[in-house]
Amino acid sequence: MLNYSLAHSPDADDIFMYYALKFGWISLDGVSFSNIALDIETLNQKALDNVFDVTAISFALYPFIKEEYALLRTAVSFGYGYGPKLVKLKGKRLKKDFKVALSGKYTTNALLFRIAYPEAKIVYLNFLEIEEAVLKGKVDAGVLIHESILKFDERLEVERELWDIWRELIKEELPLPLGGMALRRSIPLNRAIEIEEGLTKAVEIANKHPSLLSQMLLERELLRVKEKQLETYLGMYANKNSISMDSNQLKALDRLFEIGYRFGFYECPIKVENYLIPKEYQELR
Repeated sequence: MLNYSLAHSPDADDIFMYYALKFGWISLDGVSFSNIALDIETLNQKALDNVFDVTAISFALYPFIKEEYALLRTAVSFGYGYGPKLVKLKGKRLKKDFKVALSGKYTTNALLFRIAYPEAKIVYLNFLEIEEAVLKGKVDAGVLIHESILKFDERLEVERELWDIWRELIKEELPLPLGGMALRRSIPLNRAIEIEEGLTKAVEIANKHPSLLSQMLLERELLRVKEKQLETYLGMYANKNSISMDSNQLKALDRLFEIGYRFGFYECPIKVENYLIPKEYQELR
């Protein structure tokens, strides 16, 4: 049996999408997976080093790894009118060169933030440390991601929604691309297709049985969020829109990569459909 490393973050949405596979609700003939849970920026860095066979990434990272990894259509997270939040202490006025904490250099929120605030002084912290850094005055502001956006200290206020930055940049109604999955190109194509189909089924089944899966995850203490927050969070980032990317999501990714190129973050623009696993190959056979 072939074993592949499958890396994801320990965040509720990632765990929810992958654990149907972990619990054996979905199986692939001749294939097993070793699960690794790491924070998203660590995953981004390891993807640059080509460490894992299948890995969660920030979408903004993808142009840097496109030669080594194909982009999967499944297990994706997009924001629909919401997303990361730039927060500060209530009443605080930010200067142009304010000091800000971001969750990682290659995250989508970092790309959008750097475009909107080119003079800001950036420090990178684990996303779990950002709220406290703002409260203690170590930074002037910070971008909250994941479940941190649902509930934060009442001494803080939102300076700006990154969703608003996204909308101002693209000037049309498209979801905000946040995170997805990538698969090592060295994996044989037939096997890559099977892995993508298996992961897609796992996300689909998770969405068909959210209460059961959520309860199993909560009982095993695999999640940082409480039960009341979990349903809200999963409704935002692990839902029917996570099963397989639709045309609007693909268009949003093209716009993200176009914007990154326009502002000098990428060497060339890319069209996402050229970097997906070509499922038609299996149909031709």
